[in-house]
Amino acid sequence: MERRRALVVDAFTDEPLRGAPAGVVPDAAGVGDDRLRAIAAELAPEVTAFVFWDDGAPRLRCFSAHGERDARGRATLAACAHLYDDDAIDAGTHAVGTAAGTLTVRVDDDGTVWLERSLPAVRTVELDFDRVGTALGIVPDALKDVGADLPAGIATGAASTLVLPVNFLERLGEADPDPVALDRLAEEHDVDGVYAVTFDALDVESTLHGRYFVPEREEPERPASVGASLACGAYLRTVDAFDDPPDEFRFEGGHFVDRSSVVRIRPDGATAGGESGTALVGGQTATALDGQICVPDDDDDEIIEA
Repeated sequence: MERRRALVVDAFTDEPLRGAPAGVVPDAAGVGDDRLRAIAAELAPEVTAFVFWDDGAPRLRCFSAHGERDARGRATLAACAHLYDDDAIDAGTHAVGTAAGTLTVRVDDDGTVWLERSLPAVRTVELDFDRVGTALGIVPDALKDVGADLPAGIATGAASTLVLPVNFLERLGEADPDPVALDRLAEEHDVDGVYAVTFDALDVESTLHGRYFVPEREEPERPASVGASLACGAYLRTVDAFDDPPDEFRFEGGHFVDRSSVVRIRPDGATAGGESGTALVGGQTATALDGQICVPDDDDDEIIEA
């Protein structure tokens, strides 16, 4: 039985036990798919990035306990941040292989990792605020107040998202979704999750505070989400939320699940009016766990132990 290095890296934070956790196995060469899935289940975060090397360039395969995933968010950011911290890659731009194709990744000298992603197209939508408020556990008036000036929007992409403005942070903090009603709401609008946001943020440097609710997943509320942040970045451009849009959006979140996070979005080339564009999505990371995991041989039925 061999041992492989395994880490839990918290993405979109500079403090351990904050942000969005992801497993990272920096050398997965020769490990079969069944073992990759078992390791991902043992590490416990929603997704684990396994690093393979092709002619000196990193290639990532991402797994959850349920199998391989097309994950290009937190796990990719966490893996690339660790590779930089471990001197396996240098600061600069890298072409990183993923199940969805080659992804352009930029690493700054301070360890901030940026992923180049496409912004989704966005359309505005009219909602029954009483029903939505009941589904999310938010007072409907908190939605109606801001909804009079700023409509909700649906971003369609790899993960479709309903972006929903809320008037005050206090009201957003009271949210307590009904899982069944939330699932029905998501199904009706054909979205994967609801990103409820308010401009009433905790940090003066933040653009907004967001809570991302996902029905029927391991994490019913994610402390940070690349997909939801990209959706919101495109949404802000589409609805002309700012007379003079900033070059960078700063989305804080995770506060109400005790995993504070900050996702940064630079919507390069994005335009208003619903047109898609490109963006850099980035953040810092912190290593919460760094150790070894026992990997049985493929014909060994023993349980993997951390």
